[in-house]
Amino acid sequence: MAHEVQTSPHLSVDGLVVRFGKRTALDGVSFDVHRGEIFGLLGPNGSGKSTTFHVLTGLLGAASGQVRLDGVAIEPTERALRRQMGVVFQAAGLDPHLTCRENLRCAARLHRVPSSDREPRIDELLDFAELSDRGHERVKTLSGGMKRRLEIARALVHRPRLLVLDEPTVGLDEASFERTWERLLALRQREGVTLLLTTHRPEEAARCDRLALLDQGKVLAIDTPEKFKAAISGDIITLVGKAPDELAEVLLSRFSLTARRTDEGVVVVVDRGHEWIPRLVEALPYGRLSSVSLKRPSMADVFLKLSGRTLFDLPGSV
Repeated sequence: MAHEVQTSPHLSVDGLVVRFGKRTALDGVSFDVHRGEIFGLLGPNGSGKSTTFHVLTGLLGAASGQVRLDGVAIEPTERALRRQMGVVFQAAGLDPHLTCRENLRCAARLHRVPSSDREPRIDELLDFAELSDRGHERVKTLSGGMKRRLEIARALVHRPRLLVLDEPTVGLDEASFERTWERLLALRQREGVTLLLTTHRPEEAARCDRLALLDQGKVLAIDTPEKFKAAISGDIITLVGKAPDELAEVLLSRFSLTARRTDEGVVVVVDRGHEWIPRLVEALPYGRLSSVSLKRPSMADVFLKLSGRTLFDLPGSV
């Protein structure tokens, strides 16, 4: 995603360590986020994304490490610094019995937005969330996508410089996903806000300017989605059918292709995949194959290559 960003870090995270008893949830997590950038933390459940989010938003302390905003260390008691951040939690935080406008009004009071600026800012944010015509309706009448856009609008009421979002599109259908991302990109363009988000969705990660891949509390790599995917050469063929171990054995013995077993099926990476599919179908035992698909590498494939695990593996699984 092309966007010009400043080179000096807006947010710096250096060597975060968090432990819960004997378990290390974060093991030296470090990354920089530049002003105006959309930076993503990609990983499965249990990778450390939400723990990092909780440290950044002051909900959790770290055993060691430091977080800096524009070069100034953020301490749990530094309310003035934390007011420069907007936060969107994964769990819904809107009051369903209040109207959209009332929810924004409560947030404006909480953040001490000057009374003369409150209603104009609320009008602006309702327009941003595409909810101007529903401002006086109760939140419980909104769709999931509408609620998510209102959550984002509420986090912006005090004009923060940095917006931190935990799984911003979790549970949304494709149409709501697209609409939410349209609003996030418009927000960055209009207000120059820096965005830091956590996600386990590869299609969401691909929309970020840069990504840190997290697994089991550690940063595996940091780069742009384009460079990550370019590091995986070839096309990805996924074979679905009976006896996947037998399918993998045929691929190895007949074609010297090493296959990976995933939840989706048996996966091989080859050059010129469209030429391979007829050969594979013909070579595999009749009736064993139910479907074959071909695709270019995604961020899910990148994560699998670097970690040996899928984005949907449970914590501690291999």
